[in-house]
Amino acid sequence: MPKMVLAGIEIEVDEDGFIQDPEKWNEEVAKALAETEGVTELTEDHWKVINYLRQYYQQFGIAPMIRKLCKETGFSLKQIYDLFPSGPAKGACKIAGLPKPTGCV
Repeated sequence: MPKMVLAGIEIEVDEDGFIQDPEKWNEEVAKALAETEGVTELTEDHWKVINYLRQYYQQFGIAPMIRKLCKETGFSLKQIYDLFPSGPAKGACKIAGLPKPTGCV
């Protein structure tokens, strides 16, 4: 399993850079992951999506479907892509410290 040093912490990641142990995630790790996805600054809107994804994952053990993410955060799909150019699954879930989603996020 590959490892990355994010925010000074060595973290195991999969081949796409998704954290394998969500417990190692923190806000500094999120900022480091964001840079790997071309997001240079995490705004309040980014954190709204990230925190929603983390709460949903902690409650249900999976990432929410994209429709639910949009409905619950109030952002359109276009706005999600504006915030996370690599998309809700690859970008947002990765930055939120979730494992790589398997469904249609």
